[in-house]
Amino acid sequence: MRDRIIVITGATGSGKTTVGKYLKDKYAIPKVITHTTRVPRPGEQNEVDYYFESDETFNQRHFLESVKYDGHRYGSSYEALERGWEKSPLLSVVLDTKGAVTYSEKLGEEAVIIFLTVSKDNALQQRIKERGDDPNAIDHRLESDEYQRDMALPKELQGIAHVIVNDKLDKTKLMLDEIIKELRNDLN
Repeated sequence: MRDRIIVITGATGSGKTTVGKYLKDKYAIPKVITHTTRVPRPGEQNEVDYYFESDETFNQRHFLESVKYDGHRYGSSYEALERGWEKSPLLSVVLDTKGAVTYSEKLGEEAVIIFLTVSKDNALQQRIKERGDDPNAIDHRLESDEYQRDMALPKELQGIAHVIVNDKLDKTKLMLDEIIKELRNDLN
């Protein structure tokens, strides 16, 4: 039996956090807590949503991957991954597409990639606005190179990733249920 990590990726607003929550609520798949230097959003908690770090403490971690996104640093540590697998053979993590490629390259079949997209760009913009981000930050994010990069499935993940068009949550849940069923069969 090999442990697996479900890597949820896609553009900002594609539903990555919602999918991670669904996997946790329905299947008790814990998420790997990642690190960031950004300020917590309203309601976010340290060591629950992220490890909120200073630049100094961020530099002290051992990362499987790290990236700078919208002026802030994000990363997932080897230690957090191992701690998670001690509790569950299936974990999830939300990453940008660059991080998803790194996980795929470094972990091989242990990384199960789910790429989320939507059929219309304006749907992403609306979702971002609804979650309460600062309006100036939204505009900056939508114009960023990283946002444009995350809009498309990277060539390194083509043929590997499960691609889900997340327009209707009920349909997305059915597709996720099938992926989890396959994973659980592989783990047994």
